[in-house]
Amino acid sequence: METPVTQAEVVVIGAGPAGLAAAIQLAELGIQATVLDEKPEAGGQLFKQIHKFFGSERHMAGVRGFEIGRRLLGRCRELGVSIRLNTPVWGMWPDKSIAATHEDRLLISRPRGIIVATGASENSLSFPGCTLPGVMGAGAAQTLVNYYRVRPGDRALVVGAGNVGLIVAYQLLQAGIAVHGVVEVADQVGGYFVHAAKIRRMGVPLYTRHCVVRAEGDTAVESCTVAALDEAGGCAGPEMTFEVDMICIAVGLSPAVELCRAVGLRMCYVRELGGYVPVHNSSLMTSIDGVFLAGDVSGIEEASSAMEEGRLAAVSAAEHLKAITLGQSASLKKEAAATLLALRSGPFGEMMAQRKREIYARFTDA
Repeated sequence: METPVTQAEVVVIGAGPAGLAAAIQLAELGIQATVLDEKPEAGGQLFKQIHKFFGSERHMAGVRGFEIGRRLLGRCRELGVSIRLNTPVWGMWPDKSIAATHEDRLLISRPRGIIVATGASENSLSFPGCTLPGVMGAGAAQTLVNYYRVRPGDRALVVGAGNVGLIVAYQLLQAGIAVHGVVEVADQVGGYFVHAAKIRRMGVPLYTRHCVVRAEGDTAVESCTVAALDEAGGCAGPEMTFEVDMICIAVGLSPAVELCRAVGLRMCYVRELGGYVPVHNSSLMTSIDGVFLAGDVSGIEEASSAMEEGRLAAVSAAEHLKAITLGQSASLKKEAAATLLALRSGPFGEMMAQRKREIYARFTDA
């Protein structure tokens, strides 16, 4: 049975930090928006994040991730934003029709604008023994430890020394789990120095230029063997075996672009942004007029950048709907662009900013 979704002017797909920030900005501009999300609770990754955020006051620097999630949801309630959970969106068409499902009912929406804020999915890693119980993604570990307060093991090895791996290693330590090391295939740690320094002070060794050889155990993980890379970059150097019951995989994220592909958005591959992303301009408009992006689906970054992109996408959608003046739009876009530039400062951020500019150029050249 087909049931129309509330006839919102804009539908936001995804109730994570980018989607909630977009919905709040739309509501503050007087635009009716509905947020759809497949999960039973809103907030995305924020409620797994117990560390304090960096950045500016605008991005709630010094506030823990789950507290930011509470603030965003509280603001949504104040503004009367409609958030429909347990509602996976499985279809989207160039005329901006959306198909979703809720409690076995088909929901159809035909908004004037769409903001895709579907986030990202974790990358996996294949090695002998990778299917043993105890091998899990960083997101799963965070969910168990930070959300459900369950310890998934007693002795852990973390694979991946980006920000996620370093932060998860610290959070495992906070939960009373011994972290025997962080293994990284690259020549150096990929995450921020402050995160690496924190776990090093707590006695966690960092093994750069190392790879996982195998995990072993009868019915679950009992040990993990890693090896140093040889001169040719192969996993054939001296080996070390760790007696662990948990291997946490933190080898990056990929933008969740399934809907974007389904609707036929132009795509491009940018390794530094996580893989394939939809081509978009500096206003986050995609190749389909009225369809915008926000957050990790446009390229993997931090939650603060995702929230700012949510605001920018909302302003762009409002301009598209002619709900605000060009002067208002220009002022709000300038503010968002300046904040994003500040968030993308430093060597890692500048590289991200450059890759974004390259995508904008592809959009212009089309």
